[in-house]
Amino acid sequence: MNKMKVVEIKEPGKIEIVEKPIPKPQKGEALLRIKYCGICGSDIATFTGNQPFASYPRIPGHEFSAEIVEIEENDFGFEPGMIVTANPYFNCGKCYSCERGKVNCCESNETMGVQRDGSFAEYITMPIERLYDGKGLSPKTLALIEPFSIGYHAINRGDIKEGDNVLIIGSGAIGIFAMLSAKMRGAKVYITDVLGGRLEKAKKLGADGVINSKEEDLVKRVKEISGGKGMDVCVEAVGRSETFLSCIDNAAFGAKIILIGNGKTETRFNHSILLKKELNVYGSRNSLNDFPDLIESVSQGKVEIDDIITDEFDLEKVTDAFDILINNDGSKLKVVVKFN
Repeated sequence: MNKMKVVEIKEPGKIEIVEKPIPKPQKGEALLRIKYCGICGSDIATFTGNQPFASYPRIPGHEFSAEIVEIEENDFGFEPGMIVTANPYFNCGKCYSCERGKVNCCESNETMGVQRDGSFAEYITMPIERLYDGKGLSPKTLALIEPFSIGYHAINRGDIKEGDNVLIIGSGAIGIFAMLSAKMRGAKVYITDVLGGRLEKAKKLGADGVINSKEEDLVKRVKEISGGKGMDVCVEAVGRSETFLSCIDNAAFGAKIILIGNGKTETRFNHSILLKKELNVYGSRNSLNDFPDLIESVSQGKVEIDDIITDEFDLEKVTDAFDILINNDGSKLKVVVKFN
C-alpha cells in the first residue's frame, strides 16, 4: 500500500478527503501513523478563509497523536510501535528569538496546518527531535497535549502564584486549559463567557466560579468576588477588542493581563490606564518546552483533561466535524477526529 487518505482544504469553504502517496521519511525523520487529531480554532479559520497566514490548498491540523511506523536509530529512545505526539511549531533557528531560545515566537514560525501542511493525514513524517513519548497516555488523550500547552505556556508567562484571583475571559478549549493550568498553580480561577453551556462545562472541570456576562454585570460581579480590589490576573482567551478592554477594566492595580486570543481587529483605548494601574501585559504565543511536563502531569493523574472532548468523528465524517464547530451553539468544546 502506497496511498493514504488526506484531509485537504482546497479553498475557503471547500474541504475534501483525497488520496496522496504515503510520505517517505528523510534522514532524521520518522514516519508516523496518525491516531487522533483535534480541530483547533486556527483550522476552522483556515476553512472559513479567516486565517491570514494560510495558503491553499492546505492540510489542516497540529493537535495529534501517532504511532511510530519507521524510525532510524536515535538517541531519544524512540522505536517503532511507540505512541507519540510532536511539537508542531517549526522555527528557523537563525532569528534573534531563536538565538535566545525563544523558539515559540520565532520571527519566521511555521505552524503545521497554517503555514505548512498539517496532521490531518493517515501518515506524516516528523523530525525525530520534535517527538514526545506519550508515557502510556491513550492516543485520544495525547492529542489534547498540544492545546493544553497553549494555555499552560500562557499561565507560566504570567507566573501565577498560589492564592491569586484569576479571571479567564473565554471558556473555549484554550480558556479551560488555561483555567486548569492556573489551578495547578494553586490559583482561584473564575471564567466568564456568554455561552451558558460552555460555562457549565468549565464549572464541572474545576472552575471556582463562572460568570455569564450576557446575564450578569461582569465588573460588578468581579468587585464582589475580589472585595472591590479587582483580579490579580486577567487572561484574554477570545481575541476580541472588547474582551481585551474588559481585562483592563477588571484587573486590580498592579495586576497582570495575559493575552492568548488571536484577533484581527484593532483596539482603541487610552493607554494611560495601563500606567495608572501599572498593569503588566503579557503576550503569549504557542508553547515552549511544555509538552514533557504536561504529559507527565496527565499520566500521573495530577490533572484530568479527557472531559474536554465533547465529540469524536471518524475520518470519513470529517466534514461533519468541521460543520458542527462552524455552527457551534456553545455545547461543543474539543472535537477530535479518529484516523487509525
